Amino acid sequence: MPPRLRLAVASTALALAAGVLPAHAAPAPSVAPPRFTYQVSKVTAARLGRSWRAGCPVGPRRLRLVRLTHWGFDHRVHRGELVVHERAVHDVVYVLGKAFAARFPIRRMRTMAAYGGSDPAAMADDNTSAFNCRAVTGNSGVRSQHSYGDALDVNTLENPYVDRRGRVHPAAGVRYLDRRRRAPGMLRAGDAVTTAMRRVGWAWGARWAHPDYQHFSANGR
Repeated sequence: MPPRLRLAVASTALALAAGVLPAHAAPAPSVAPPRFTYQVSKVTAARLGRSWRAGCPVGPRRLRLVRLTHWGFDHRVHRGELVVHERAVHDVVYVLGKAFAARFPIRRMRTMAAYGGSDPAAMADDNTSAFNCRAVTGNSGVRSQHSYGDALDVNTLENPYVDRRGRVHPAAGVRYLDRRRRAPGMLRAGDAVTTAMRRVGWAWGARWAHPDYQHFSANGR
């Protein structure tokens, strides 16, 4: 063995014996996996903006702002916000915790105040949201369950709503009406979201005569 090679081998042996590894052999630092986190706080009328007004069935004192982490379509962790009824906090956190664990992607999660309470604008933006004091989209004579804070719409573009007149909301969601296709963010029976919703007793609007694939509610409406 050449002298230089003998010296290199001897130096490596001494380093190993001393518990010191060469730089190129150092173990990679451990990276903690992303964690699901959430915070719950009270909400004011000012924070609710145009998603609430006097005469709505639920007032700000009974509503809660939930800030939580979720996976995005970019495979990164983001922090979103939802407003829900105080009694719905546990259920929503449980469901979205299961969605996070399964890395189910959510495009964006903003309160309806960011859209001035406009459901069409939020749906067109593929927003996931909960409380919004409004009528049912496509049926102005009926109050939406979102007005009570115990309904949740998930990935509105990939999971469109077909109203009683056959119109698709949002319009760009028509390409997702074929539920046999597979695309990120689409809800389907047996996935992490629908399974968790069933466990907390919430119903899925996909089962309706006029399907609402994005919609879940505590009372089935």
